[in-house]
Amino acid sequence: MKLINIGYGGLVAAERLLAVLDPDSAPIKRAIQEARDRGMLIDASYGRKTQAVLLMDTDHVILSALSPEQLSARLEQKEETP
Repeated sequence: MKLINIGYGGLVAAERLLAVLDPDSAPIKRAIQEARDRGMLIDASYGRKTQAVLLMDTDHVILSALSPEQLSARLEQKEETP
């Protein structure tokens, strides 16, 4: 199982990741609120500004303080490593 560092010690299984999104659009804000209401929201931003929202295949929504670009670079780096 490959893990991606999503910042400040948080790790996510790369195989379970569906999308990395910007949190500023209204549909994503709704998805965050719905996940919070269902108890499926994980705030891994550690009190910092949320810069990316990760959608998982387990229906969890994860908030990260790293930007989608930073997370994408880390994911690509993991894919190149054997």
